Amino acid sequence: MPPPPTEPDAPVRDPGAQPERTRLAWRRTTLSFAIVAVLAVRLALHQEGSAAAAVGAALGLLALVAFLAVAQRRIRAVDRPAPEVQDVRVAVGAAACVAALALFGAVMVL
Repeated sequence: MPPPPTEPDAPVRDPGAQPERTRLAWRRTTLSFAIVAVLAVRLALHQEGSAAAAVGAALGLLALVAFLAVAQRRIRAVDRPAPEVQDVRVAVGAAACVAALALFGAVMVL
């Protein structure tokens, strides 16, 4: 099977396992993020009448949805024959989602 046509100056895609490892790492991170968000919601449900816990759980779920969008965008980019370099906004968005979930978790614990 011949390689896909590329532009003359486009970087050649490494046929190794790097794209698969990157995709699996994003999926593993997304799964971990989802577990933490679900545990935060569970904690909020067990704290009766705590408005801060309910708001924290809701914002944690919102952070989860945002992180899922960022991760899915990056997974699609890795699957391309010649993926672009990761955008700074994607990296900052993922880091902001993780920081937000940590902050909301701390608010619920306190």
